[in-house]
Amino acid sequence: MLFRLISLLIVLPNILLAQHTISGMFSPPKDYKVALLYKVTPTVSEYIANAEVQKDGSFQFQLDSAVTSGMYRIVYAVPQEDYNFDVIYNGKEDIMLSFNTETGVEFKSSSENKLLKSYTKSMSAVTQSISNYFRENKKDTMALNAIFKTQREAQSNFEKLAEKTIALQFIKANRPYIPKKYEDVKTYVSNLKKHYFDYVDFNNKTLQSSSFLEERMNNYVFGMSSEGVDETTNYKNNIDVFCNAMKDAPVAIKRILLVSLWQQMVDLDYEAVANYISKKQLIEIAKSLKDNELVDALTLYKNLSIGSKAPDFSFEIIKDDKKLTKKLSELGNAEKYIIVFWSSGCSHCLDEIPKLQKFLKSYKKEKIKVIAVGLEDDNKVWKEKIKSYPEFIHVLGLGKWDNDIGNNYNVTATPTYFVLDKDKHIIGKPDDIEALKALLIR
Repeated sequence: MLFRLISLLIVLPNILLAQHTISGMFSPPKDYKVALLYKVTPTVSEYIANAEVQKDGSFQFQLDSAVTSGMYRIVYAVPQEDYNFDVIYNGKEDIMLSFNTETGVEFKSSSENKLLKSYTKSMSAVTQSISNYFRENKKDTMALNAIFKTQREAQSNFEKLAEKTIALQFIKANRPYIPKKYEDVKTYVSNLKKHYFDYVDFNNKTLQSSSFLEERMNNYVFGMSSEGVDETTNYKNNIDVFCNAMKDAPVAIKRILLVSLWQQMVDLDYEAVANYISKKQLIEIAKSLKDNELVDALTLYKNLSIGSKAPDFSFEIIKDDKKLTKKLSELGNAEKYIIVFWSSGCSHCLDEIPKLQKFLKSYKKEKIKVIAVGLEDDNKVWKEKIKSYPEFIHVLGLGKWDNDIGNNYNVTATPTYFVLDKDKHIIGKPDDIEALKALLIR
């Protein structure tokens, strides 16, 4: 009896600590090394554990009693914000899953995750049936009404099945617009857009702790279109609708969602739309949160957008053996200006700068002027190199990556080019010498 009691006391802590597991298989296995588990809250993600991915692609997280129910995120590569997926942990069951690069996540066990996945597949199938009906220009109104009835019943049944589960929050929030009677395609699409956010509660902490709100935002902004409206205007209109839908959301949630949308527009080179988000919403939100870093980033991006006046800076020139201080804004007589940020220690620069010089020989001197800003730690090598380019205006930017001129132009690599018109407005930001040539030739 004593031996059994001692054995129980030894085993008991492990029973208490090891409550449940999240395990699975990654495929193809060679693409994965480690998985990280985070508990997600509306504004931060708390690191929970990491698990090595075995040679066969398997991994396992051991969850102790301190790991409470809620939304969790598994990260499998970097950058973390791009390579992850969410799971529901209800504190009552083990979770087994598989993840494939092409097909995404599938749940082998876990009633809540399987239920939500089943709901998503079922509603997607119904949506596809509606799309097929309109695309094939069918006229059988009873057939369409039957599809709507199926959709309505499926939504209701899944909500009943999900009662008292975390999954219910997502199923209710995802409820689509479902007509009560036949609608033609134009009316249906109009109502679909009008009611898209009807069931989305932006104050729901479970939704805030997942990717749901961001996905809903992206689907609307990038997926909804209007006839006779250009792409930029369409995006702006959709953003207005989305922002109105989340007008009562906490300001921190608005910041997270709009920063994500702003960054997507930046990455897609939709400068006008990115700046629209800043002007209409994000600058004010950042200021209210005293987020000066975000305010500066948004302002810098706007200042360097196509059509903006190039940030001014001073430099010295030699004229009649005298040093004179000039400003970019004071330069005249040229039709275009090229600002190139380079470095005498940059091999790529030393390859492109001579090509730039050779290319510009076909232009009259007064037509295009080059301002070459050397980002340098010191001027020793730079002083010798610039002798090969006497036709350029040379500016020494000491401090290299911590130079005011370079910082004001958000330079993070060399060479970096800006093309300005005669009034010093930015008209191009070519990635390399070939793109620069193409811009000047057209």
